Amino acid sequence: MNYVYLLIGGNVGDRLHNLQQAVITIGRTCGRVVRQSAVYETAAWGKTDQQSFLNQALLVETNLTAFQLLERVLEAETLLGRVRKERYGPRIIDIDILLFNYDEIDEPDLVIPHPELQNRRFALTPLAEIAPGYLHPVLGKTIQTLLAECKDDLEVKEWTGSESQ
Repeated sequence: MNYVYLLIGGNVGDRLHNLQQAVITIGRTCGRVVRQSAVYETAAWGKTDQQSFLNQALLVETNLTAFQLLERVLEAETLLGRVRKERYGPRIIDIDILLFNYDEIDEPDLVIPHPELQNRRFALTPLAEIAPGYLHPVLGKTIQTLLAECKDDLEVKEWTGSESQ
């Protein structure tokens, strides 16, 4: 069995509903969702002139390989309405593979651990909630340590609101 950490997020439409649908879809197509972080809200990263994102980290138990998982994740995004228009642009759902076991993969279509994980507070915060002691296989530091050292200054806060749409 393989254990994978995913980050799901989105900033279009009913953001919370979209995350919930992503969890259901991942559970049906990728493997069993073992743990879920709280939902966090953060300003858009990379392209800042858009609505803030909701993000959540998931631990998934799967019998898929990393490449099979990538294929299923991309299919899930499409099924949930994702249309790729612009880099860092608005999106109904985004599903990123952050970590896959303790594997290191560096291929043109797949890099694991996610190469920007240590630089993104919006990914580290929910991941640290469900896997604080997980040792990053390349950097040799725990997720909690990476979060403490992260220089990204975007505020990430636990989301308690409701959608108005």
